[in-house]
Amino acid sequence: MSSSAAGHDCCGGFGNIDFRKVARWEQRTRKLSRAFGSPYLACYFLGSSILLLNVLRSHCFTQAMVSQPKMEGLDNHTTYFLGLVLLGGGIVFVLSSFFALGFTGTFLGDYFGILKEARVTTFPFNVLDNPMYWGSTANYLGWALMHASPTGLLLTVLVALVYVVALLYEEPFTAEIYRQKAARLHKSS
Repeated sequence: MSSSAAGHDCCGGFGNIDFRKVARWEQRTRKLSRAFGSPYLACYFLGSSILLLNVLRSHCFTQAMVSQPKMEGLDNHTTYFLGLVLLGGGIVFVLSSFFALGFTGTFLGDYFGILKEARVTTFPFNVLDNPMYWGSTANYLGWALMHASPTGLLLTVLVALVYVVALLYEEPFTAEIYRQKAARLHKSS
């Protein structure tokens, strides 16, 4: 197998898994929660799988960038510094989102029936809607700029488009489950 064929295998199969479908299936059937004996254990398993696949995605992203030529117009100190700033900002948004939501809030816990008292509205959610997605996109954009990589820029656009599509499904779902929770709490009081 040639090294270029191996590179394609790196980013192939697992990237096509749609964990929102798995989570929505769980939300309807609770089969994972029963199989693991707990919605928390099932969510930790799914979240760990997502996290490991994100590491693989980042590795494949980097391999795709470094195996392609640089763009001369981007290969300068100013662009590198801008990329570094974007990467730093992205890390702040991703980590602060994770700390605000916790593991289960970050990794589809709401589909397992694991909800916060209310939707999180503190930093970074008071600055930016969906800071985890946009922070992650900023990370990829920053990394691409630091590597002066047109391939990285193209892949960043693809990542951002996937996140936009994901949000079309996630936002209404999250709004609805917290609306239902608020209605139940209001009804019981």
